[in-house]
Amino acid sequence: MPTMIANALPDIPRLYTAICEWLACLTYIAVIHRRVPLQRTVGVGAVGLVAMIAIQYLDGAMPIWFWVGGMLLAFAGMYAIVGFGAGTGKREGLYIAARAFVLAELVASLHWQIVTFLHVQTDPLDAMRFQWESWTALVVIYGACFGLAWLAERDNFDSTAPTTTTTTIQLAVGTTAITLVTFAMSNLSFLSTNTPFSGTVGQEVFYIRTLVDFCGFAILYAQQQQARRLEASAELTSINAQLESQHQEYLASKENLESIGRLAHDLKHQIAALRAEVDPQHAAAGFEQLERSVAEYSVQQHSGNPVLDVILTTKTRTCTERGITLTAVADGKLLDGMSSMDIASLFGNALDNAIEATSRLPDRQQRLIRLALYRQGGFVVIRVENYFDSTLRKDAAGNLRTTKRDSTRHGFGVKSIRHIAAQYGGEVTIRTDDHWFVLTVLLPR
Repeated sequence: MPTMIANALPDIPRLYTAICEWLACLTYIAVIHRRVPLQRTVGVGAVGLVAMIAIQYLDGAMPIWFWVGGMLLAFAGMYAIVGFGAGTGKREGLYIAARAFVLAELVASLHWQIVTFLHVQTDPLDAMRFQWESWTALVVIYGACFGLAWLAERDNFDSTAPTTTTTTIQLAVGTTAITLVTFAMSNLSFLSTNTPFSGTVGQEVFYIRTLVDFCGFAILYAQQQQARRLEASAELTSINAQLESQHQEYLASKENLESIGRLAHDLKHQIAALRAEVDPQHAAAGFEQLERSVAEYSVQQHSGNPVLDVILTTKTRTCTERGITLTAVADGKLLDGMSSMDIASLFGNALDNAIEATSRLPDRQQRLIRLALYRQGGFVVIRVENYFDSTLRKDAAGNLRTTKRDSTRHGFGVKSIRHIAAQYGGEVTIRTDDHWFVLTVLLPR
């Protein structure tokens, strides 16, 4: 039974391995959410390349028994590059480093397999030509492979938010297991050829290694894609639940307003009858005051859209209770064709966010909210403005980040508005102008 590899190929040069591992780290830093300045990323990248080269040559100078330790040291270097270069958390950095490690193993094995195959077919004794061919192939293959990896992974990660999700622990555990199995199987032939999964010929060994590494990368890619789908599904479920909640709030408000309107109408008749029977001056003044109070309570918004009327009336009363001045100028007829649930959710979320932010202002003179609904060109414009005195936090996509501590359970208000606008082919923009928070929704007519 053979114990040695026949026609063994030369080992991959340490310099090539270091460059490959370094480029794998940069590829994933380019697709994930980076939370540090670009200057820091560039600096970490420059230092990281030197460090990876040093680690590889240190491993080469150590005895063979240090081989596993050397691989762990290389992985630690990749983990440091990802962590410091992108500002990831510990678990997120471990996950990304593992993905980069498998990608580096795949690209390095593929490059060396192709180089050695082409060299054997030409002139295996020409060392200078071999060096030239290997470096040329390195530039071409590394550039193509890491470019393709970037194209494939950029839609598999969110560049505006950390990779940490509710399934991070499962991802980390699963990725660690897959990475270890992939590495062990791809390098098994170098440890022993006396296994059913080992190769005995040099080119065959690298073929097995490349194939196993590719399978490991494909599995990790599919795992991340599935995690992204689950995360998007959970977010959509939360948004839909909030839409339903807003609609139920609208239905309850509508029923309450109808009851109040009937009560106010009856009270007006009762007051008129009492005035005809009792005519003391002070009683008349009291009845007039009562009439004004009832009239004030029975005032409702009339925008031309019954759903918007209910939302504006309800939110106006909420604002009055909190000492907020709400000014609304709206042509509700422009919302014809939009479902009642979408109208209630869109305006309800926008006004709720404005009311919550404005309520925190200590100066009541600054508690101002303005709403406008009008037509401009071929668009329906919805603009909600409120005064604020804090700094807004946005991600790279312009999405507003919640100021609440429990960010996993909040922040869906603006997402819900964006979701509704997208359904009608519209867009949402958020900007600030001299302490005014301005949310604008453009809907094509």
